[in-house]
Amino acid sequence: MKRTTARELAIQLGFAAAANNMAISEVLDEFFSFEHYDSLVEEGDLYSEYPDQVQMDYIRRLVTLTAENRSEIDGFIERYAKGWKIGRISRTALAVMRCAICEILYMDDVPNSAAINEAVELCKNYDEPETVAFVNGVLGGFMRGESDSIASVETAPALETEEIIGE
Repeated sequence: MKRTTARELAIQLGFAAAANNMAISEVLDEFFSFEHYDSLVEEGDLYSEYPDQVQMDYIRRLVTLTAENRSEIDGFIERYAKGWKIGRISRTALAVMRCAICEILYMDDVPNSAAINEAVELCKNYDEPETVAFVNGVLGGFMRGESDSIASVETAPALETEEIIGE
């Protein structure tokens, strides 16, 4: 499984948790039960492979950190989505931006540029071009505005979107 796929699963889980007001551990356990996950195969290639332990750890970490820090992350989104309240932003775009900002702030093993590029690319699968541009603008503004307080991990080797994690 590619990290892009693992990230997309994390975004979907974050979306589901926020939409259903469920505990993160409950969402993760239910989603990754073998029976449930196997039932998703017909929905698309995203579910064609069950995550291995390394991938599962990454997904669980990203979803959990995003949920635990949602208030702070949403504050950054509101600050850089000038003129937009959280309630007006599509839930998909919110889930994408929350995960990207979480990776930038709390996951030192993910280069900042990779978090933003992947977020924009994944957003293209779910939203209109205007929303994709909006997400790119918010994340770019966040990086410019918070650059002094964000520990840069750009010196870490960039992960290719095709790189397979866990192998």
